[in-house]
Amino acid sequence: MLQAALWGGIAGSAVLLGSFIGLVFQIPKKWTAWIMAFGTGILIGAVSFELLIEAVEQSSLKVTSVGFILGASIFTIINIFLSNKGGHERKKSGSKKVKGVGMAIFFGTLLDAIPESVLIGASLIDHSQVSWLLVVAIFLSNFPEGLSSSIGLLKEGFSKQKIMGMWISVFLISAIASALGFVCLEHASVSSLSLIGAFAGGGIMAMVSSTMLPEAHEDAGAAVGLITSLGLLCSLVLTHFS
Repeated sequence: MLQAALWGGIAGSAVLLGSFIGLVFQIPKKWTAWIMAFGTGILIGAVSFELLIEAVEQSSLKVTSVGFILGASIFTIINIFLSNKGGHERKKSGSKKVKGVGMAIFFGTLLDAIPESVLIGASLIDHSQVSWLLVVAIFLSNFPEGLSSSIGLLKEGFSKQKIMGMWISVFLISAIASALGFVCLEHASVSSLSLIGAFAGGGIMAMVSSTMLPEAHEDAGAAVGLITSLGLLCSLVLTHFS
């Protein structure tokens, strides 16, 4: 359990690290977009090479498909609700001050972080060590989220102390969610774990398609295609050597 909390905290700490760098240094939006694109490629690889293939091998194509569609659908429904409240701004540094979206950004970040952390904890159940691919993928996707959304919150009028406090809570919740993922799913059947993995994979794919890739392309243009592809290749390499 402690190991699960540790790895969940490491992945979640990227939000805190990104926030600190975003508040202290002036980071070009294009650099943030490049990191986001690379992290997107690794996440797509993690879903494809690890979650979905493993789910099919351990259960069936039918179970995997149902879990994947449910994950993508539920994430999309919740994301639509949060986006209407301003949660879509969690991936953006914001070009202008917009009132009333602060808590929506916070809950939108939790929407991304909690299922990812649970998945890290669950990955320890059937393996002797954590899934490095998942940890790297989630870390690289969380870093630009903390960086860009913190700049947006600062422009909205949040103090630096309050922003850091928000992301510290995300870090702690990520660690707790990972530990709970391990404890609650430790005795789950292989078929159930496969369903959960496919469910998480659907949610991750919906997330990167609706938030990360559009925002990265908006800030970095056509180069995002190549950088995302390199992230996918990196994911394949990590899978090969893991």
